[in-house]
Amino acid sequence: MPVTLRDVAAAAGVHPATASRALNQQTRSLVNDETARRVLETAAGLGYRPNPIARGLKTSRSYTVGVVVPDLRNPLFPPIARGIEDRLEPAGYTSLLANTDNDPERERLSFDAMRARQVDGYITATARSEHPLLHELAANGRPLVLVNRATADESLPSVVPDDRDGMRQAVEHVVALGHRRIAHLAGPFSLSTGVHRHEGFVQAMESVGLELDRELILMGSRYSEEEGARMCRELLDGGRRFTAVLAGNDLMALGCMDALREAGIDCPREVSVVGFNDMDWSDRFSPPLTTMRIPHHQLGVEAADLLLERLATPDAAARHVVLPVSLVVRGSTAPVASGRSGPA
Repeated sequence: MPVTLRDVAAAAGVHPATASRALNQQTRSLVNDETARRVLETAAGLGYRPNPIARGLKTSRSYTVGVVVPDLRNPLFPPIARGIEDRLEPAGYTSLLANTDNDPERERLSFDAMRARQVDGYITATARSEHPLLHELAANGRPLVLVNRATADESLPSVVPDDRDGMRQAVEHVVALGHRRIAHLAGPFSLSTGVHRHEGFVQAMESVGLELDRELILMGSRYSEEEGARMCRELLDGGRRFTAVLAGNDLMALGCMDALREAGIDCPREVSVVGFNDMDWSDRFSPPLTTMRIPHHQLGVEAADLLLERLATPDAAARHVVLPVSLVVRGSTAPVASGRSGPA
């Protein structure tokens, strides 16, 4: 027979209510340290496992959280999901993961399925700048937290990297290497990451005194290698001169490097390339990619923390967390070659 809470309480010599408080991380502080230690040791020795169904019946909660990501194949999202799980599990919650493949209909179906399973709240990385579905979900009374992306009105709690500052660091890095003809392959403007990184690029170029060349700024429709290669080819085919490319993310940077290689242009001797995200394999590019490092796992941890706060205090004002990013210099950037103004 499975070990029950009453079994643990009897073996530890305490009331079942005391054992329940000691075993719950959120209420453990209500029990003195010695009693809590005894209950925990007794539970471990007996092999006690909490019954989430019984716990849910008592508290009117399912102790599950819906986690929705736009593309699980993108190396950015697994460490975020892991950070969420690492924070929720000690608090007694289980995460249910859904992948939307950037399909709005599939996203709605995922949220509907989670709502039917009575999840206690949602954490989503699918937010677009304008996203009525997310506001609809938030209005239905279940806490909702955005991670990595935010909506334009900032009405929903969010945890995001400092995208503007990251692009500022990238611009200052290539300028310090002597680059003046700098191209920007921007991410989709339907996403906060695309908008904020582009804004960071524009602000940084102005702050270092470089005039913006709008012909060197292209906007992508999605974050992918294919889109990065397409935009880089468009720059080359248009005869636009540049010595550095700042890409919206690492996947775009990889596509750009492929297009440069196809055109017989050496990176970084002729053109330097900078990515954004520092995915696990960015150092394995040829050459290894200079990029902006985002604390992916910490994004997930902070998002889970925000959700737990919302569950404890549903009426609290939306809080926004911005995490710092850092420049990682590798082999894809180098000083501008003397006398060069970019590919001919």
